[in-house]
Amino acid sequence: MNIAQSVAQRLIDNVSQVIIGKKREVQRIVIGFLCQGHILLEDVPGVGKTVMAKALAKSIGAEFRRIQFTPDMLPSDVTGVSIFNQMTNEFEFRNGPIFSQIVLTDEINRATPKTQAALLEAMEEKQVTVDGTTYPMQRPFLVIATQNPIEYEGTFPLPEAQLDRFIMRVHLGYPQPQEEMQMLENQQRQHPIEVIQQVVSVEELIEAQTAIKEIYSNPDIKQYIINLVTATRNHPDVYLGASPRGAIALFRTCQAYAALQGREYIIPDDVKIMAEITLAHRVIVGPSARIKEISSRSIIQQIVNATPIPGATIGAR
Repeated sequence: MNIAQSVAQRLIDNVSQVIIGKKREVQRIVIGFLCQGHILLEDVPGVGKTVMAKALAKSIGAEFRRIQFTPDMLPSDVTGVSIFNQMTNEFEFRNGPIFSQIVLTDEINRATPKTQAALLEAMEEKQVTVDGTTYPMQRPFLVIATQNPIEYEGTFPLPEAQLDRFIMRVHLGYPQPQEEMQMLENQQRQHPIEVIQQVVSVEELIEAQTAIKEIYSNPDIKQYIINLVTATRNHPDVYLGASPRGAIALFRTCQAYAALQGREYIIPDDVKIMAEITLAHRVIVGPSARIKEISSRSIIQQIVNATPIPGATIGAR
């Protein structure tokens, strides 16, 4: 078992003790974490988005902070602020909540665009610049953002530039009745989040993040990824297609998914599985398609089904 598979499996099993019946979704979030990417959790309230982030942080022993976004929040409430120290006659920087290893930005679409933009540099470059001074983030650094997809009043939709910084968008969904029954049983006396233990060290996680970059990809697989991304830009129902960052995100998540399966190489099925969650939120549907209620997810699925796999032999070297 490779280090990435070992680390991922321990995380998935541990978090699944708290998030019942969502092993596939937990796996996808762990994949995003192994890729050093940020996750957008889009779902209705009460399905476990916050608990998911807390459980992941406890499983790694990482520092965790939660930022509850509101319309009156300022960028300095996220990044921090410089305060004048009368004792030293100098300005001292006070870290904001973004300076943590796992950051949950709850209801991110409730913040104003100016406050949302405060996250851009931290998410992409893993650093924050305040008053001309740059401060690096800790490793590992993961932003898990949540938003309610059905509530529009008092919200500010995320701009395309910010959506593009999330490596994937994950929907948790409601549990099945038997799974909900198990949740009631598990939480009768205490919440499972209170008793789960750390199962992975930060050092192991960083080693796993480095290891997945060595997963081999045949040139035909890379061409297949490029063909899928290019198809999003030429689709008649798409106003704005996936960016080159989207192609990189799909490639990285395929490497991580292959490692979780115990393979040292990517196969076409990996690309098909990871395409929707890494590309759909980067695709802007055209006005006429929105009238017909055509979603970006259905467009990606249509593109995956229509795009041929190039080459005859794809897989291991």
